[in-house]
Parts: sequence; C-alpha cells; structure tokens
Amino acid sequence: MDNAELNMPTNEQQANDQLEEKKPNSPVVFSMPEAVMPNMWLTDYDSLYFNDNDGYWEPPIDRDLLAGLTRRNAQHGGIVYARAKMAAARYISGGMTSEQMEAAILNHVQFGDVALLKIRNGFKVPVRLFPLPSYRTRVAADGGAVVLERENQVKRYKAKDIIWVKQYDVVQQIYGCPDYLGAMQAALLNEDATLFRRKYFLNGAHMGFIMYATDPNLDPDVEDDIKAKIQDSKGVGNFKSLFVNIPNGKEKGLQIIPVGNFESKDEFMNVKNVSAQDVLNAHRFPPGLSGIIPVNTSGLGDPEKTDKVYFKNETKPMIKKFIDAVARDPEIRGTLKLNFDLDVD
Repeated sequence: MDNAELNMPTNEQQANDQLEEKKPNSPVVFSMPEAVMPNMWLTDYDSLYFNDNDGYWEPPIDRDLLAGLTRRNAQHGGIVYARAKMAAARYISGGMTSEQMEAAILNHVQFGDVALLKIRNGFKVPVRLFPLPSYRTRVAADGGAVVLERENQVKRYKAKDIIWVKQYDVVQQIYGCPDYLGAMQAALLNEDATLFRRKYFLNGAHMGFIMYATDPNLDPDVEDDIKAKIQDSKGVGNFKSLFVNIPNGKEKGLQIIPVGNFESKDEFMNVKNVSAQDVLNAHRFPPGLSGIIPVNTSGLGDPEKTDKVYFKNETKPMIKKFIDAVARDPEIRGTLKLNFDLDVD
C-alpha cells in the first residue's frame, strides 16, 4: 500500500468526460445531397463581364462546355454536324471555299455566332473571307474580334475587318446564343446514364444479391467454395451460374435476397430514349433524318418530304442570315457575296 499510486482524474479529464456524457448521438450521413443543376451558372446570366486586361467581352456561356458537349452526347453531336452540312451543301460560290463555309456554319450552330475575317490585298481591298474559330474568338470593345492564342497571347482585328453572324439572344446582343441550350441537361443526363452503365459492367459486381444461408447441413467446405465463387464473379468472366446441393437440407435454408435490379429499376432505355427525344426537340430536328430506328411499324414518314420541310423552316433561314450579314457590309462586292441554292424542291 505504501508504494501504490492513486491516479486521480484531472480537471480537464473530468470536463471531457462530462462533455462526452452530454454529447447527443449524431446521425450517420452516408452521402450529401447533390444539386440537380450544379453547373446552372453556365447557362443563367443577365449581363456580360468585360475583361479590362485583354479588352474583350467574356462570352455568356462557357465555350469549352459548348465545344465538349458535341463529344459527350451522340444525338447532339450528330445533329450539330448534320445541320451544318445540310446548309453547307447548298453553298455555290462566294468569298469562302466550301470547306470554310461549312466551318463557318458549324461554328454558328455550335456556339451561336461566328466572325468572318475580311482578307485584304496590298491595296487594302477585301479579296476573300475567312471564318475565325468561335471557340477562341471574343468580341472586342469596338465590335472587332480578339482571338485567344497560346501562352496568353491574343490577336486583334478591327471592327471594319470583321463580319459577325449571330443567333439573336434576348438577354444580350454582344454574342450570339445557341438555340439548343434547353437540351443541355438532357444531353448530359444521356451521358450520365451511359457512363453509369459502363461503370456497372467494368466494376464487375453484377451479383447484386445477398445469399442468406441458415441450413445447418451446409458443409463448411461448400460454404467456402460458394464464397470464393461469388468473389470470382467480379470482373472478366462474370455472370456465372452457381449450383448448390445440400443433402437433407431444409426448405429455404439457402435464399437469395436481391439488393437491386439494374435492368428494371434504373430504366436505362427509358432515360436514353427520353433524353434523346429532348435533344431532337431542342434542335427541332426530325427523327426521320436523325438515324433513329423507328419503334413502331408506321415508321418515320417520307424522309424526302421531311427534308424539304426542315430546309424551309430551319436551314433556309440560317443560310439567309449569312447571306444578309455579308451583303450588308459596304466593302463586300461582286464575287465575295455568298451564293446559295435556296430552291426548296
């Protein structure tokens, strides 16, 4: 007893113990709620920001997003290129080559605007037109163009050297606005559904169930073998069948409890079909021209008649916008004016 030491709790330890006793049980949070539109700011705007350092207006919508969207959704990417090719196919002559005309229309459809640069000869007279890449082109303070180059370099063009062709935006009139923005979320949902399904297969954990065994006659060696086969079902060679034999076993001694059914509950095909339809609606593009396989015996109608109606209502107005924008420039004369075949038949 003389050598025994009595460890008395310090004041700090007593305070911590009391705090632990008063601390209520905290709920367990498995995951935080995710915003439905985490990138909502990319499409919601009411004004533009002027970059004083480089002397140009920042675009209202992230152009990197618009450029990548065609690669992230099959329907959207295909329709954007189809719309451009349908209009460029009508091009006859003018200040650009056929390839440059298609590039100009593609920029216009994908980004909502395109800047046509007037190339001058030694006498300062325009001799041809050249489409600047909308992805890197910005509107300068004087209405000209600023092209972003590598290593933070920019190339400037005066307003008199630029012809802008824009899709009208009711919010601002500095840049154009793509006409398919209403389908942006549907296009991304389509991508998310595809990526989810790919991850599902790549992950290999396709045995989405709980194997529940209560039979005492289940041999330990058989139990270990079942565990090994379940583990081996992941990755390459999955979807294997499993046979279990329990002599004198009890009814329901071995049960399968499904955890989730990807095929039915996720409704992969419904998500794909509905989101694809939204993309078609946003572009006002006929299903009969989009390569969609009809799901009923009635088909998708006569594609030639559909093509004529679409040209009249969508392609022709866009072409006339290019024709008018170039024709209004006082320096553009003669063979530099754009000439298209606008005959519907």
